[in-house]
Amino acid sequence: MSDTSSISSGVASRYATALFDLAKEADKLPVLEADLDTLDVALSSNESLRDLINSPVYSRDDLANAVSALSVKMKLSSMVSNTLGLMATKRRLQVIPMLIDVVRAKISDEKGEVTAEVTAAQKLSAEQIKELSETLKMSVGKDINIKATIDESLIGGLIVKVGSKMIDSSIKSKLSNLQNVMKEVG
Repeated sequence: MSDTSSISSGVASRYATALFDLAKEADKLPVLEADLDTLDVALSSNESLRDLINSPVYSRDDLANAVSALSVKMKLSSMVSNTLGLMATKRRLQVIPMLIDVVRAKISDEKGEVTAEVTAAQKLSAEQIKELSETLKMSVGKDINIKATIDESLIGGLIVKVGSKMIDSSIKSKLSNLQNVMKEVG
């Protein structure tokens, strides 16, 4: 890990811990979780917002004003809005995606859940997600929260990451392994 990503990770972790502790103390973890979902959707679907949080061009006041306006528009709780405002004045908005991940992990841990990152070639149905979640629960022994993404280059199958374990049953991986075996033979 590079020094800058290590520093960013540490910054995100400190803000995430403070935000999580505030929400837990106020018994507002469900509110925090909903706010994070809203913020995550906004970041993943809005390139302008991603540019705003990563751009060094804007002044601290411009960033704080933009974050304040966005917080109102997205109907974020005051605890999240205030945290984002503080991050804007400290020029730390670029760590928001890491903050979201860290807080979600803390919430999952608090609930006794484990997050499984699942990458599939196509969108999984609700039934498939439920079945996968139940299968993983039997293996891990905890409730599973599925975070699904799509990567069409997999052709078919899944890549499942739970903690430090990874299961790659994608067709892309199998073809790659077959290609390596054929290179060794010929």
